[in-house]
Amino acid sequence: MDSVTVLAQQLGDRLTALKAQIAVAESCTGGGVAEAITRIAGSSAWFEAACITYSNAQKVKLLGVSSQLLIERGAVSAAVAVAMAQGIQHRAVARFAVATTGIAGPTGALPDLPVGSVWIAWVLDDQSYVRLFCFEGDRQAVRQQAVEAALEGIIALCDALPPSGSQRFLGEMV
Repeated sequence: MDSVTVLAQQLGDRLTALKAQIAVAESCTGGGVAEAITRIAGSSAWFEAACITYSNAQKVKLLGVSSQLLIERGAVSAAVAVAMAQGIQHRAVARFAVATTGIAGPTGALPDLPVGSVWIAWVLDDQSYVRLFCFEGDRQAVRQQAVEAALEGIIALCDALPPSGSQRFLGEMV
């Protein structure tokens, strides 16, 4: 079993134990997170929905991301990643959500965002977290690493829930 499938199974086990659901909004990963989740038999019990919004217009239309936010911050930004995650969480009525937006390459680099820059946002209930990753490798490697990081982040959020009561998630709360 490859690492992504192992992570998806671990996520499914945790969400099943929590009786919680997840929703996914993806841009640069192009459905990779949702595909990993649906590899797991029985994922329909904990996976609500996914939305791949590659264009800014669809981020606005399908996820409710503010067009002004896209103009001011750009599609590859912390604010847009969080808005994407919150948008899919709200539309799917899921407890957890994750969103990816980034530059997988080989083109598209910006002065402050090289190829491999990926913002990932995670939402649990009404708390949002976001982190910038700088992955290395070709397009496929960047996308693969982003899928893994997205899944690892949700697993970390699950693990931080009570009974331990401590939030030990690596990311910036927004």
